[in-house]
Amino acid sequence: MVVDSDVLIDALRGRRLAQDRVALELERGDLATTSVNSFELLSGARNQPSLSKVERLLAPMRIVPFDDKAARVAGEIRRGLEAKGLGIGMADYLIAGVCLSRNAVLITNNQAHFERVPGLKLSLQGSR
Repeated sequence: MVVDSDVLIDALRGRRLAQDRVALELERGDLATTSVNSFELLSGARNQPSLSKVERLLAPMRIVPFDDKAARVAGEIRRGLEAKGLGIGMADYLIAGVCLSRNAVLITNNQAHFERVPGLKLSLQGSR
């Protein structure tokens, strides 16, 4: 299970559903995020207390890197979607590439973007 930035941001903001889902997957030992998501959260921290909070949230998770295999898959996704006029944004291509290259399920609330990616398995924040 790979958790997307939107769910992690909800957890950081104290939204119970996101906090519960993150806690459940951590308890199962089944939660990771991508290096892209880690970057999004770390770069969005506006001050030291916020950065510390992000680091505490990320600490127990495995950070899955964006590697050559993910880059190739992300490139295929981007070419395919943009040829159809269905682009989803650079970070989302990268995240989808990581997930597809590792056959991972993405926990996200951004169904509108990620459901466009053929073969990507999704789980909404409130489901398993």
